[in-house]
Amino acid sequence: MEVLEKMLTYREYRDMEFDDDDNFQYELINGELMKKASPTLQHQRITGNIYFWMRSFVQEKQIGEVFTAPLDVVLNEFNSPQPDVFFVGIEKKYILDEEEQAVIGIPDIVVEVLSPGSIKKDRITKRKVYERCGVPEFWVIDPSYKSVEIFRLTDGTYELLDFVEVTGTVKSVALEGFELGLDKIF
Repeated sequence: MEVLEKMLTYREYRDMEFDDDDNFQYELINGELMKKASPTLQHQRITGNIYFWMRSFVQEKQIGEVFTAPLDVVLNEFNSPQPDVFFVGIEKKYILDEEEQAVIGIPDIVVEVLSPGSIKKDRITKRKVYERCGVPEFWVIDPSYKSVEIFRLTDGTYELLDFVEVTGTVKSVALEGFELGLDKIF
C-alpha cells in the first residue's frame, strides 16, 4: 500500500506557529518545511558584502531593491525559499507585497552562499526550484574555494554564465553594468 504525503502550501506554512525558543529559520521547498541553522560569521560577512555592493549599485541607479534573508520569496504555492541575497528590479516592484510582508513572485537575481550543511540543498534542490520557477539569474558563492558561479536562465535551463575563483571579477547580466571583484566578496 502506498502512503501519500501531503505537500505543505505556502499559506499553511505562514499559518504555522513556532515555539518562542525555536531559533531556526524555515524555508518551504517542494512542499517540505526545511530547517535552516543560523549562519556562521563567515557566511554573514560574505552575504553582507554582496548585499552592500549590490545595494549600493542599485540605489545609485534607482533600478530596484536588494534584500537579504530571512524574507520569504514565494515562487509558487509549494516553494518559498529565503535566499541569502536577492534583487528585484523596479519593473517587478509589484511582487513586493507590503500586506503579506513577503515577495510574491520571481526576483531577477538570487544569491546563495554555501554553508557546510547547505551545499546539497543550495547546489541541487534549490537550483532546480529556481530554474523551474524561472529565476533569470542564480549565483552560487562557495567560501571554501573562494569562488562564484553565475547561472543564466536560457530556454528554461540554467547555463553557466560566469565562474571566477580566488581572484577576478564577476559580471551580472540581469543587473546590467554590475561587476564585483572577488576581493570585495571574500
